Amino acid sequence: MEIPFTLYHLEFCSYCVKVRRAAERMGIPLQLVDVAKHKSARAFLREHLGRSTVPVLSIDQNGETELLPESEDIIRRLEQLSGHRQVATR
Repeated sequence: MEIPFTLYHLEFCSYCVKVRRAAERMGIPLQLVDVAKHKSARAFLREHLGRSTVPVLSIDQNGETELLPESEDIIRRLEQLSGHRQVATR
């Protein structure tokens, strides 16, 4: 089974860690792409979003791909998709 969520991230980026931990708490598996190790991923983000900052969540549904930047927006979307509601983490 293919995982429909890909997280473009950096291993030690605090915003990326926040997203990974939230997904783990919700039981949502993520395919991880470290943009430091995969230079083509950074180019992909730049081409499609006009920037290469992370985290960015790629959601594949019904043959469509949505790229969602910003950690708080990513966590909110994962909550919606999973039916979970997280406690504020600030």
